[in-house]
Amino acid sequence: MPQKSGLGRGLGALIPGGENALSENGVMLVSVDLVFPNPRQPRSMMRPEELQDLTASIREHGVLQPLIVTPGDMQGRYILIAGERRLQAARLAGLAAVPVIVRQATDQQRLELAIIENVQRSDLSPLEEAEAYRQLAEDFELSHEDIAARVGKSRVAVTNTLRLLKLPDAVKNALIEGRVSEGHARALLALPTPEAQVAALRTVIALELNVRQTEELVRKLSGEKPLRKPKPAAVPEVAELEERLRASLGTKVTLRSGRKGGTLTIHYYSDEELNALMGRLLKD
Repeated sequence: MPQKSGLGRGLGALIPGGENALSENGVMLVSVDLVFPNPRQPRSMMRPEELQDLTASIREHGVLQPLIVTPGDMQGRYILIAGERRLQAARLAGLAAVPVIVRQATDQQRLELAIIENVQRSDLSPLEEAEAYRQLAEDFELSHEDIAARVGKSRVAVTNTLRLLKLPDAVKNALIEGRVSEGHARALLALPTPEAQVAALRTVIALELNVRQTEELVRKLSGEKPLRKPKPAAVPEVAELEERLRASLGTKVTLRSGRKGGTLTIHYYSDEELNALMGRLLKD
């Protein structure tokens, strides 16, 4: 049985000349054996079920979206920029060739383009994204602002993602394995030492705390007072009574209603003001 090409029905009509034939829109067929992984590929893990579903789709319809490649060191070879999943699935599906678009790209641009594609598809895990940003910052001396502009994120988002790399291995592994979320991991970063972060992680997992509960745990472990609940809004009738009393007595008045009665608090700010209030309230 002859091997399939990588084109879907739509792209097949655009490229009539067979393998390595260039179409009007810049797409050409290239042997899967001539496309090599991007050494800067930020994605290190792929879920097997994702790859199985994509393989089945490609086996049925072909590769509908071309891979992005750049010329390799040897003539006729290409380095993959974007499309790692499609390339692996195409090989599993038994395709002989895949559609590609060739772009000239530097080492830095390969990384940037791979990040952009994966981020747009939400394919990168938080730690993979953080590691990719680290490469851009350290290997290519880009500022956080520069990285944000290139990948379409805010500077704060880039900085916060990079902070995940400071987590101890135990927390990183829990994040990779899905036992905690990125929100949990960010909360644990507020603790001062790796030992404290790991200890808190055990509590989070054992008690199945959500992110908000984890933030509260971190505040307690850091010695911070728990956040106070916002005061309920005053009932309009109570607010009106307070205003009338303020106008009559000339000072701040607080009225609190309960199930059985309530409290009336009259504030004063000097002995003279107290004497004036006493005279007004006690006059016979």
